[in-house]
Amino acid sequence: MAKALRVALAGLGTVGGGVIRVLDANRDLIARRAGRPIDVVAISARDRTRDRGIDLSRFEWVDDTSALAAHPDVDVVAELIGGSDGPALTLARATLAAGRGFVTANKAMLAHHGLELAEAAEKAGCPLKFEAAVAGGIPVIKGLREGAAANEIGRVYGILNGTCNFILSKMEAEGRDFAEVLAEAQALGFAESDPTFDIDGIDAAHKLSILASIAFGTRPAFGGVLTQGIRHVLGADIAEAAALGHRVRLVGLAESGPNGLFQRVHPHLVPFDHPLAHVTGSTNAVVAEGNFVGRLLFQGPGAGEGPTASAVVADLIDIARGEFGPPFAMPAAVLTDAKPADSGERRGRAYLRFTVEDRVGVLAEIAAAMRDAGVSIESLIQRGATVDDRVLVAIVTHEGPERCVAQALERLRGSQSVAGQPLWMPILG
Repeated sequence: MAKALRVALAGLGTVGGGVIRVLDANRDLIARRAGRPIDVVAISARDRTRDRGIDLSRFEWVDDTSALAAHPDVDVVAELIGGSDGPALTLARATLAAGRGFVTANKAMLAHHGLELAEAAEKAGCPLKFEAAVAGGIPVIKGLREGAAANEIGRVYGILNGTCNFILSKMEAEGRDFAEVLAEAQALGFAESDPTFDIDGIDAAHKLSILASIAFGTRPAFGGVLTQGIRHVLGADIAEAAALGHRVRLVGLAESGPNGLFQRVHPHLVPFDHPLAHVTGSTNAVVAEGNFVGRLLFQGPGAGEGPTASAVVADLIDIARGEFGPPFAMPAAVLTDAKPADSGERRGRAYLRFTVEDRVGVLAEIAAAMRDAGVSIESLIQRGATVDDRVLVAIVTHEGPERCVAQALERLRGSQSVAGQPLWMPILG
């Protein structure tokens, strides 16, 4: 058998520890699949004294993480630190400049600096792999980059954040509101103490920009992702969606067309008969639509020690075999710089929810704003649900341009009848 692939691990948190456990537990199987052993030879983390439940004495400890890039006994560096900049980016740049392979689970760094790193990897002729950066243990990047490579992808979309999906599923199952379920999710470890990146859609937007680049051959464009999280979704919205035959899901959707690249993360109403409506808990799911293969559904655990570590080790196996190509499926030089598509031109149905004063004339005022903006109303519902002694009014629109809905909401801005910001959710078609 060929000599071992020698790996340095930067970061020994949940995923870093999981990588060591996977390599230990499946050592012989991995060696047979890779054609040679895969050995961790050096490690680095912030806290040298922390008990991680693993025997680390067999590895060389390197205090300066960036020194792993030039370590004479290392073939590949696996970065599991996180963060779009700082030590992770420094290590990535140095490792690729030194001509060594680089594996990462860092979606934020790839969303912001992926093009630069891909160019560096291709120039050095070394692998840059990041299966674990999107959807945890689900092999969606490999599926798009390799399995669907013969297809033109029409759109790619899905549930990309397990924390949000856990919260929405819990609200749906138990009829509770967002703040209460978020607190429980934090207590259970499903949400961070500062959950902003998750609940405001930023984490999903990072992942979507990576998927869009691979699917459409465009440069990663995180700055072009329109992002809205779930913090304003009420239990009443979820109940109303169910009454309409839908479930609420935070969906990241990317589509490339003649008008440019459209990327958006936003709560959607998903019909009961769509596969995403049945994705519950912290599970992730990605749908890709190819012109010959049709609809592909990738579903599974999107985070956690085992699934994410499994994806990291899968990348190491590919490198051990010598199997790697352009990081974003096409050489960086041919990735296009797609202009952002105008969301106002998109057509579809929408759910609108208003919190209003319970008095005569309010519904007429809302209906007039819709009429004047050219929005056709399919149904207008007031079921008596109240928030702070105000009434909730829900509208479902007929299909039409999103620009018209935006204009209607603008007409209602400042209305004495409408309290707070209306909630708008597209209906997934």
